[in-house]
Amino acid sequence: MLFDVYGDQALYQWAGMIVVLVALILLNEFERRTKVGGLTVFVGLCGAMTVYCLVVEISAAMGAEWALANPTHTDMNGWFHYAKVYAATAGCIGFMMLKYSWTKIGRSQWFKYFPFVIVAINILIAVVSDFESAVRAFGTTWVSPEGVLLYGGWHNVLNGIAGILNIACMTGWLGIYISKDRKDMLWPDMTWVFIIAYDLWNFCYTYNCLPTHSWYCGVALLLAPTIACFLWNRGGWIQNRAFTLATWCMFCQVFPMFANDSIFAAQSVNNPDVNLAVSAVALAANVAALAYILYRAKKLGVNPWLKEVFVGTRDFEHAMARRESAERLLATAPKSATPEELARLEAAHR
Repeated sequence: MLFDVYGDQALYQWAGMIVVLVALILLNEFERRTKVGGLTVFVGLCGAMTVYCLVVEISAAMGAEWALANPTHTDMNGWFHYAKVYAATAGCIGFMMLKYSWTKIGRSQWFKYFPFVIVAINILIAVVSDFESAVRAFGTTWVSPEGVLLYGGWHNVLNGIAGILNIACMTGWLGIYISKDRKDMLWPDMTWVFIIAYDLWNFCYTYNCLPTHSWYCGVALLLAPTIACFLWNRGGWIQNRAFTLATWCMFCQVFPMFANDSIFAAQSVNNPDVNLAVSAVALAANVAALAYILYRAKKLGVNPWLKEVFVGTRDFEHAMARRESAERLLATAPKSATPEELARLEAAHR
């Protein structure tokens, strides 16, 4: 078993995970459907969280007992947590700039590189954290700044490599579009191939480095954007992921004990042998994903990072069908699309 979710607290642990999953799905809908929803969370709540964290840390530096004992200071004061919450929130704001065409930057062609850059930064933050464990305690244990016992070893190295490969699995960097209803920024070339490889890698990262949070951020937090993407928001996975990630990170900065030390808390088994097995699966999945991407790129004769490689696939077409209009569709269609594919895509918008 991957998690200690049995015994007297099992019902609360499973209920907590399901509640978090449903809450993240619903909050994502609130954030994506209106400008007010997005701004409320990613500007208003993030600003309030920042003020709260500053007050706690400044008070702790001054020796205030209430701040020194505050869970935000004791459990969430490591570099990773702050890097992640602000990198994820920056992604959310950038995606809103693109989908609402805010300012000349949001309307510019070069800013379409932003989703790739910010996602790569978020992945690299986790990769560095994985390698940190390997360097600090290869073959043994160390205690993180948050007081969590972590094992270092080959599992960190394998998953760190998987994360780097996952960055290379992001294709069609300029293939960023706006949905017709302006609710979503779409990345049609980010199909199930990348999503599954990412989910396995990220689950493994949380399993290796966040054993006290993995039940929530490695299961519920990954399922929420994936469910939304596959069921009703085709092409919008990366926006779903950024929105739910930022929301969860802000919640954890203020209420860390929900996942760390409450009746709902669930630990991974934190066994280096299990970690190694999970890491091997994540690495294999990302090697397979990259190999398939390179195969399709060669078949289509395109650069997989500058041109879309999943043209003609079901996921790609469903996402492209959500683009703004038939006229804009034809004006910005990928060069690798065949006449038959263009005809089907145009028909979907009529």
